Amino acid sequence: MTERTPMPVEPVLPPAFYAKSGLRTRSAAKDWWTLLHPPYTLWHLSYVVIGACLVGPVDVVNLVATVLAFFLAVGVAAHALDELNGRPLRTDIPTWALVAASAGGISGAVVLGVIGISRVGAGLVVFIVVGVVLAIGYNLELWNGRLHTDTMFAASWGAFPLLTGYFAQHDALSATAVVGAFFAFYLSLAQRRLSTPARALRRKTRQVEGTIVASDGTVVDITRATLLGPIEGALRALVWSTVTLAAALALSRLQPWP
Repeated sequence: MTERTPMPVEPVLPPAFYAKSGLRTRSAAKDWWTLLHPPYTLWHLSYVVIGACLVGPVDVVNLVATVLAFFLAVGVAAHALDELNGRPLRTDIPTWALVAASAGGISGAVVLGVIGISRVGAGLVVFIVVGVVLAIGYNLELWNGRLHTDTMFAASWGAFPLLTGYFAQHDALSATAVVGAFFAFYLSLAQRRLSTPARALRRKTRQVEGTIVASDGTVVDITRATLLGPIEGALRALVWSTVTLAAALALSRLQPWP
């Protein structure tokens, strides 16, 4: 019986399509770039802008402060906490720096929220508390990971930013905000359903083998590249579609058209 020749092990891929950390060119700057997840951070900050600009008028100071608070809480703190929890991005950022980034990010977001209470109203306290619980509980998988689910991801990083952006403008929620939150929820759920297999292929897969036989007899080898291509292509398209929607809404509310 002829033994099957083992498939060659595929090279180790970066942990994300936007990761700049390479084995030969690793640097602190590239590690921090990877940690901030720039495409996804832009994506989730876009929900804040969309929520703020669903209806007018728009207070620019409140909008900028809300976006900055979410950048600190999600872009910096949540991602630093996630890296602390098992090093999924394989960075060399020291533990003390990750702790400082997460503490500083959450503290900065809370300070901005407290300042915003005087401009928006006491109802903002609820959003501040919920935001802190979500940032810490989700990324550290507290309470036996009950917050670390696809549904909670979509609610935490999709619906919640949009609702907060809306509330920071109007000191109230409305049917418009709720419907908008469902849009953000389901789009974030789509992100999660795409990014989960992409992460598995990049971070937890040693090799991929198999073939696709077309109806005309054409044979195509299955590799990580053939599997990742459509998934990450869709993620890139969704990032920029959400960002451009946020930009269009912001321009419609902030630009003094004749």
